[in-house]
Amino acid sequence: MTSPVNPSGILAQEYQGIGVPEDSIDSILQRGGEELPIQKIPDRFTVRLSPTAGPGQQPGLKPDGQFDPVVAVGDDLGNLPIHIKNTAYVPPGLSEVQVESTQLDEAMELARQSDRIAFASHVYRVENDPGMVLYLTNQITIQFDESVGEQTRNAIAATQGLHLLKPVEGIPNTFVYELGSRSLENPIKISNRLTWNPEVLTAEPNIIVRSQSYYRPRDPLYNRQWYLHNGGGNGVATNSHISVEGAWDITRGNRSVVVAITDDSVDINHTDFRGLGKIVAPLDLKGQDRLPLPDSPSDNHGTACAGVAVAEENGKGIVGVAPGCALMPIRTTGYLDDESVEKMFDWAIDRGASVISCSWGASAVYFPLSLRQRAVITKAATRGRNGRGCVIVFAAGNANRPINGTLNESGWPNNVIKGRTRWLAGFAVHPDVIAVSACTSLNKKAAYSNWGTGISVCAPSNNAPPGMWLQETGYIGTPPAIRSTLEGLGVFTTDRMGAAGYDHEDFTPYFGGTSSATPVVAGVAALVLSVNPQLSAQEVRRIIEQTADKMVDPDPDPQLGISMGSYDRNGYCQWFGYGRVNAEKAVKMAKSKQATRQQVSRRVERSNAQTLAIPDDDGEGASSRISISDTSPILDIQVSVEVEHEFLGDVEIHLVEPGGKAVLLQNRTLGRSTSLKTTYTLQSTPYLRELLNLSPQGTWRLTAIDRAPEHTGKLKGWKLDLGL
Repeated sequence: MTSPVNPSGILAQEYQGIGVPEDSIDSILQRGGEELPIQKIPDRFTVRLSPTAGPGQQPGLKPDGQFDPVVAVGDDLGNLPIHIKNTAYVPPGLSEVQVESTQLDEAMELARQSDRIAFASHVYRVENDPGMVLYLTNQITIQFDESVGEQTRNAIAATQGLHLLKPVEGIPNTFVYELGSRSLENPIKISNRLTWNPEVLTAEPNIIVRSQSYYRPRDPLYNRQWYLHNGGGNGVATNSHISVEGAWDITRGNRSVVVAITDDSVDINHTDFRGLGKIVAPLDLKGQDRLPLPDSPSDNHGTACAGVAVAEENGKGIVGVAPGCALMPIRTTGYLDDESVEKMFDWAIDRGASVISCSWGASAVYFPLSLRQRAVITKAATRGRNGRGCVIVFAAGNANRPINGTLNESGWPNNVIKGRTRWLAGFAVHPDVIAVSACTSLNKKAAYSNWGTGISVCAPSNNAPPGMWLQETGYIGTPPAIRSTLEGLGVFTTDRMGAAGYDHEDFTPYFGGTSSATPVVAGVAALVLSVNPQLSAQEVRRIIEQTADKMVDPDPDPQLGISMGSYDRNGYCQWFGYGRVNAEKAVKMAKSKQATRQQVSRRVERSNAQTLAIPDDDGEGASSRISISDTSPILDIQVSVEVEHEFLGDVEIHLVEPGGKAVLLQNRTLGRSTSLKTTYTLQSTPYLRELLNLSPQGTWRLTAIDRAPEHTGKLKGWKLDLGL
């Protein structure tokens, strides 16, 4: 018999322990439809202080009202019989405490007994990913099956002591919950238990990870602003620039087009950011005010990025790619959790940003986006600018690794990364963003630049050895060492004023990385929108890709020995995407509306209804074929798929065109769903546009791959619908 609260007949109280192996309940992180293996860091934990420590007093506040983690932790733990080795503030609202590993359990128990500490938790690390240190918040996102109603949702949440906070926009039947006083376990354990509930599709804890700026300047002084326009010369190849002067003949930008720079800070007092209407809706998420100014010695990155994109043309200093456009400086917290990412993008959407430039990513080797992070980026790209969408630009990263792929790693210091390692830059591979790689002043791949399917375009930057910056160890170079000379000029841009910046002057010649390449593309997007503000975000992206210059690098990578500097028959290159961005061509196309799609004259539909078993935990998967005889170029493409599987979160679906190019239609984001019947279009799956203008002639394959053991399923059929 079923109950009115739970139609499946299983009472909510029974869910807490169903099927969850206790030895793995806190060794798996649910993230983006995947399970990431994690381990506790043996000498660290975090605490969240109670809202008040006494009448009118906030714990951890110095006399000037600033939060100090040392004061905060000292106030509450200083008298405990443990040795505190170090403390650090982890926004929003956590203090990290380092103790002797032999005292960790005792310290956490004493902390939990303190009336002034509301929450204490372990700190975790993802296995084989030394940079991805996880801090737990008190939030969990739960996606329920579409059939689950409010009463059942409430009952399931109540079993874990969860309180409803808000729905997640853009994802049906998905909500954010907060742990309450009745919650007996941490968010990782609760999420893992909930995934075994048949009425829960996905349950994710809201974790905090440190963000990683994608550049730390190390190069010597080079000539100024060669990347905008140059005539060749020492260290500069002919046509290694973005041809911006031709674009400036048409527009130098419009104040109504606002470029949001999301970064560590922006020195808005700099002479190159002054001017009537230049600064729009500034925000400081770290300081919780409207002044995103630098304060710590390392707060230099955002000022340099902002100068590349929009430095004012005022007869002083430098000029940005789009000098006439406005600047929306958004200072981030330096950490990435669901709340902070939502606040960042929601602010940009609500305050009228046209372009959002992000020269950062997670400090992690493998970082799938959470449901909430993925949803708010999609929201910005589709609902920003009054429904036309914000153009979102992300840096690919600087480790000389694929943004989504696997390499056999060896030789890292202390073997912090070893063996077959999957790399994933979750923000850069989001289908609604422009992912930017870096090329040099000599028309070569920058040695550090990340690469792979998903790169949209490249832009000029400096050259330097690849590397990652890890929280505990500082900079570590990615082995094997590159012994050849790395030639290429640096990027000259604005610097934090005074001696505290990268350079002692108010400008620096030392900037670079994909951090510098990204605001170049953001500036070009701003020029495009300045001449044609009616374009959608996807149309802007397509213009930038269609007008990019096909620079070729025939040399092998000096570190990995691979050669991917040429283009396939679709005009795509894994190092450079569709090529180096060209501002003049992009602005001219936008002005003349040349990006308008050709009219589809006829449609060709073919189906394969054969049911195929999907092999369990098998990288080959099940492949179904459809043959096409037409040769007219593809102007539109839709793929309809039907799959039944015991756990669709295990499944990836790829479309492979006759020439061998594969497009990922479905990642492992479906959680506990068991039935998939959907159609992938150019709008819902932008990667499909890589197949536009190809000849469809030949055999097409749809491949369904099960990436994890235990669950099985079937590919029940698919349909290919082409507009020619």
